[in-house]
Amino acid sequence: MGNLRSVQKAFARLGHVAEIVSDPGRVAKSDRLVLPGVGAMKDAMQALRDNALVEPIHEFIRSGKPFLGVCLGLQMLFDVSYEDGEHPGLGVLKGSVRRFDVPRPLKVPHMGWNSLRWVNRPPIASGTSDGDYAYFVHSYYVAPDDRSVIAAETEYGAPFASVCCKDNVVATQFHPEKSQRLGLTLLDNFARL
Repeated sequence: MGNLRSVQKAFARLGHVAEIVSDPGRVAKSDRLVLPGVGAMKDAMQALRDNALVEPIHEFIRSGKPFLGVCLGLQMLFDVSYEDGEHPGLGVLKGSVRRFDVPRPLKVPHMGWNSLRWVNRPPIASGTSDGDYAYFVHSYYVAPDDRSVIAAETEYGAPFASVCCKDNVVATQFHPEKSQRLGLTLLDNFARL
């Protein structure tokens, strides 16, 4: 759901071939997998189920090949989202997806440019710095049960996980395809893993 073409075009701009696939058999044959998304967890998970992609995504992640989640693609990796009810995610990472409760004058959704503070640096973070800016559009954030999966945090009323990483899985709450130098660096590094 959402920003498939813009992510594909960002890889093409960097000189990497990226193909949009919906065939479950193609997922396993991929060298790397990106799960982008825009919208709500309930609808996105239903789209994955309708296209028989849930188990192929799990198998791909278990294979150890590089996996990147983007925006809703990060949120779908978690156990549950509380957006418009309670909806299960992929359960790859333990934790939940919760709505921002921010003080005034901050608004929800969190939209626009905000900086990152690296806690752990996954390989795709090579060439980036604390304070680099990324482009965010989201009303919900991930709350990992295990803080060791947090690779970067961003401040919006309080710190929240803006990049998560575990083993071969890395995911961003922001949109790297819209985050200029920082985002293109992350995507290029991912494509070279």
